[in-house]
Amino acid sequence: MKETALLEKFYSSFSKNDAAGMNSCYHEDIIFRDPAFGELQGAKVKAMWQMLLSRKESELKIAHNIIEVNDKNGRVHWRASYNFGPKKRKVINNVSATFEFKDGKIYRHTDSFNTYKWAIQALGVSGFFLGWTGFLRRKIQENANHKLTNFMKNR
Repeated sequence: MKETALLEKFYSSFSKNDAAGMNSCYHEDIIFRDPAFGELQGAKVKAMWQMLLSRKESELKIAHNIIEVNDKNGRVHWRASYNFGPKKRKVINNVSATFEFKDGKIYRHTDSFNTYKWAIQALGVSGFFLGWTGFLRRKIQENANHKLTNFMKNR
């Protein structure tokens, strides 16, 4: 099934830090959503992956498992292991991804993960005390989107 090959290409490219390979799997009208960025569309989605994969110091490692796929939808569990922030805190993030396909490409991509567990690993003590709050989630999204906007302006 071509959708399985598409998801394999996406995650194989991800594990090789190949944003161009990942982005070639996306429909031009891609809609992406996750807890860190909220909802992004089109060029912002592609720029997000370019930005995230340009951080070589993070030592990103990716593993994935395709759970189910058909001609309309797919589900993947994946794990990211990387160093986060100036203190290079080790983060292991378990993610559930859902996909919708259109015209042979990924049209909608939603990543879900436990933001509290992520915050504890990535932010330490402040993540432990505030990681469950809407306040910190909004701050994380604001910060991520601010970095993305700056990345897009400066590339």
